[in-house]
Amino acid sequence: MPSKILLANDGSQGAARALAFALDMTKREKAELHMVCVEETQWMPGNREEVIGEKELANHRFEGVIEDATAEARKRRVKLETHLLVGHPVKAIAAFLKEKGFDALVIGYVGHSQVYGMLIGSTVDRLVRLAPCTVIVVK
Repeated sequence: MPSKILLANDGSQGAARALAFALDMTKREKAELHMVCVEETQWMPGNREEVIGEKELANHRFEGVIEDATAEARKRRVKLETHLLVGHPVKAIAAFLKEKGFDALVIGYVGHSQVYGMLIGSTVDRLVRLAPCTVIVVK
């Protein structure tokens, strides 16, 4: 069973279901729980100030998501460590998993049309392929 779990949270309903699952699993397994939110950048920043600006925007966008998750964890008496990254979600999460040595990734499923999946794929599909650990997809 996992001892160090990462929950990916994009603020969606799927992520809310994944949070509930991760909190239950963490408590049951007496594991360590971390949550990551990734503010996706659409362009490559040219200098340090632009990176800082992107990070500040990310802080505001996910502020409520982080507050809600932290409150739910506190209510269930689970310690939750939160992380906010800036970049491409798949690359950022895969690198973070590897860098920090997580045993499992918990991520919520958000359904798209079949055409979307065939043409673009999904973050979940790509993370299942790229993650260096067990991936639990919560529907």
